[in-house]
Amino acid sequence: MFRTPKVLVPAAGVAAVLFAVGCGGSSKSSSNTGASSAPAAPAATTPASSGGAAGGGGTLTLSADPSQLKFDKSTLSAKSGSVTITMDNPSSLPHAIAVEGNGVDKDGQTVQKGGKSTITVDLKPDKYTFYCPVDGHRAAGMEGTLTVS
Repeated sequence: MFRTPKVLVPAAGVAAVLFAVGCGGSSKSSSNTGASSAPAAPAATTPASSGGAAGGGGTLTLSADPSQLKFDKSTLSAKSGSVTITMDNPSSLPHAIAVEGNGVDKDGQTVQKGGKSTITVDLKPDKYTFYCPVDGHRAAGMEGTLTVS
C-alpha cells in the first residue's frame, strides 16, 4: 500500500501561497533602502520654478564620472536667486561639489560612493565655476561653468 507523506501536502500549499503573494497584485506602499532600480531624475540644467513674484533660482543636478576625474556635465545654467546643486557620486573615489565666483565660494560635503553632495547658494547673474574641492580633483579637470542669468 502506498501512502502520500503528509508533509508534502502542507509544503505544496505554502509554496503556492508564497508564489501567489510574490507575483500578485500591486501594492501602494513600498520600502526604500536607499538603492533604487527606478531611473534617476534627468539631470536638470534648467531651473525649477521657485514660485512667487521673485522667481528665479532652481535646482541643478550632476554626477561625478564613475571612472574619471570629471563630472558628467561641463556646463550648467540657472536663473539668478537661490540655486541648489546636487551631485551624485557613483565613483569609488570621494567627491564633492563647490561653486566660486562673483564673491561666492562655497563647498559641499565630501561624500563617498553612493552619496550626494549638495550646496545652496544665492547667485546673481554672472558666470561661476563649479568644481570638486577634493585635493587634486579640480586640477585634474573636475570643473565646469555655471551661467546664471
